[in-house]
Amino acid sequence: MCGLVGIFDTRGQRTVDRDLLGRMSGALRHRGPDGSGEHVGPGIGLGHRRLAIIDIAGGHQPLFNEDGTVAVVFNGEIYNFPELVAELTVAGHVFRTHSDTEVIVHAWEEWGAESVTRFRGMFAFALWDETRQTLFLARDPLGKKPLYYTLLDGLLLFGSELKAVMACPEVPRALDPCAIEEYFAYGYVPDPRSIYNAVCKLPPAHRLMWRRGEAAPLPEPYWDLPFDRPWRGSLEQAQEELRDRLREATRLRMVADVPLGAFLSGGVDSSAVVALMAGLSDAPVKTFSIGFGDPEHDETAYARRLAERYHTDHHSRDVNPGDVQLLDHLAGVYDEPFGDSSAMPTLQVCALARERVTVALTGDGGDEMFGGYRRYALNSKAEAVRRLIPRTIRAPLFGALGRLYPKADQAPQWLRAKTTFQELALDSCGAYFQAVSVMSDALRARLFSPAFKRDLQGYNAVAVLRGHWNRAATDDILLKTQYADLKTWLAGGVLVKVDRASMAKSLEVRAPLLDHSLAEWSAGLPADLKLKGGNGKRVLKRAMEPLVDHDLLYRPKRGFSMPLRRWFREALRPRLEAMASSPRLLDSGLFNPDTLCELVRQHVSGRNDHAAALWLLLMFDAFLTHESERDGA
Repeated sequence: MCGLVGIFDTRGQRTVDRDLLGRMSGALRHRGPDGSGEHVGPGIGLGHRRLAIIDIAGGHQPLFNEDGTVAVVFNGEIYNFPELVAELTVAGHVFRTHSDTEVIVHAWEEWGAESVTRFRGMFAFALWDETRQTLFLARDPLGKKPLYYTLLDGLLLFGSELKAVMACPEVPRALDPCAIEEYFAYGYVPDPRSIYNAVCKLPPAHRLMWRRGEAAPLPEPYWDLPFDRPWRGSLEQAQEELRDRLREATRLRMVADVPLGAFLSGGVDSSAVVALMAGLSDAPVKTFSIGFGDPEHDETAYARRLAERYHTDHHSRDVNPGDVQLLDHLAGVYDEPFGDSSAMPTLQVCALARERVTVALTGDGGDEMFGGYRRYALNSKAEAVRRLIPRTIRAPLFGALGRLYPKADQAPQWLRAKTTFQELALDSCGAYFQAVSVMSDALRARLFSPAFKRDLQGYNAVAVLRGHWNRAATDDILLKTQYADLKTWLAGGVLVKVDRASMAKSLEVRAPLLDHSLAEWSAGLPADLKLKGGNGKRVLKRAMEPLVDHDLLYRPKRGFSMPLRRWFREALRPRLEAMASSPRLLDSGLFNPDTLCELVRQHVSGRNDHAAALWLLLMFDAFLTHESERDGA
């Protein structure tokens, strides 16, 4: 696990600025406290920060091929590198280290751009081929490792985090209005945008190959979820194969030359991973939990039960309202607005784990892979209504009922609780967008100032979801929603949260449930093996019944979230009320001051629950503060 940076003169006319390369690398010191390295040649500079995990003595980067003409800087892990080493050795390649990084340069020599399709792991890397005068950038299939880049007058700058690219003072700081719209809809800025107009993210499962002197290429996809490999077996066969596949994915991620542990929330996914780790380890697994001291949000009792069953070396810590001081720190960790409040406890569980281990496994991905979110069941029921009633009838009918909502008391509970009549009037994608939006279209319209709405020129963040929705090569509504979440919420929210929080503490986090070969297999499972009778993760829970207590598997799902609704009305009320008059928010020209005050007033009075929307505003205010401090420095 590391951080990488680079400077590429696409025209070959300039000498690389070593000072700039050093500043970019220095911005990522937290990602690699164990060492640094750089390679500078004509028109190319590569920098690297190292967190030593595998081949501690020999894995320094940049790493080269035999004759020094190919160099790579790499962030991540390639779990199938022993098999690739064997294959490439037979083909005549000579390995000088035991590091997974060296596989990349020899795979490039053997297979070129297609080499990236051979890698099983989490990665972002930059490879320079001096002979071909070609730069090759790539990011792993599900987007676990990040890569930002910008082009300045023929100079391509790239790095593992936004702060590395922004270390160059010439990068324009203008914010992207569309990214702001997307942030307040989703709670994060989805790929490929960043909060800045001038900076992009390389999307997951994409590569970019640029030969010097040629026109700027577009990133191209190299992988996608396959929906053309349907599973033909029974539920019993599926649960056995899933258990075997997940055990193998877990085993691969336990390879490390440093202390290793796991996050344990008490939910299905992390419990499954810890149970499998315990069966694969001779020593007690080190496990780590975060609690909130609030029965509605706290799952540490369930985590302790699992820990006791497997005799893990368990450690727990509580989050309290006083920890909200970390909010301002989060702005520097994430570089751009990031509105998932669970980022704070994630940062704290990473700090707790780093006291004892350097690598931690997590249960991330179970909901996206196996249909665990409650909204999947609700959306499937709503879709049945959409398919039953033609849209020519449905749109005006439910549109009218929506205007009466919530007076329609007699609506079934699932409809009142989650899916509004307005959503039933929409098409499937539009309705799902409303279901996942942190702020509704109507609330954003009230919040944004007239001037900012003119800057948006009619752009709506639903365009991001709709693009992925239309690319999903399936008509099954559950698979479409899973696919859309995988491309948006998983890549832009969950994995960003974990990567930045863990790397801020120099901790490597690995996710067995997000093995991309497991994801491919999961894509072929029939919907009723994932979701049936309103209950998600059916096959995963069945697979884990021999390893996890029944009541832990089948208890109601809880999210990993803080009790913000109550905190904002009690201990954090002064912070909230101060935000309503924040000069940074008001001077930005983006917001309607009356709406800001109204949201705070309604929430603290108990009239409405605006906790999620208010957290977005707090984080945006913290981002603007961080920006002003950096500019002032």
